[in-house]
Amino acid sequence: MLMPSIFGENLFDDSWMDFPFDKEFFNKKSPLYGKNAKNMMKTDIRETDGSYELDVDLPGFKTDEISATLENGYLTISASKGLDKDEKTKEGKYIRQERYAGAMSRSFYVGEDVKQEDVKAKYENGILKLSIPKTPEKKVEEKKAIAIEG
Repeated sequence: MLMPSIFGENLFDDSWMDFPFDKEFFNKKSPLYGKNAKNMMKTDIRETDGSYELDVDLPGFKTDEISATLENGYLTISASKGLDKDEKTKEGKYIRQERYAGAMSRSFYVGEDVKQEDVKAKYENGILKLSIPKTPEKKVEEKKAIAIEG
């Protein structure tokens, strides 16, 4: 049976939440950003004359929650978010909380000639912008035929 949906989400998805049983057991969502985790860290890559420019979507993160590392030619971008599980606030008790804690990462092979100090990174308005310089291509040795006498 087809269920009505709004923006790809099942309209009746959270109807079980009204019943008083263990929500953690029945909650099949990803721990970070629920079902929408698959839409996170979307990346645009542009090639310019001297570099590759990456724009990575990381909405809702602070600069200190994001890291970028370069190891063995792989650029790895990681983001992690913690969440206080304090059940009471000054205003009252939470009856539903849709923000989650968790971590995610994504790796790109950029080549072993790229040095960490050459990669530039800037985070603003929920987008991590990385600039990775192009490295000169190494010439591949041409095969030379060896004459065989006979």
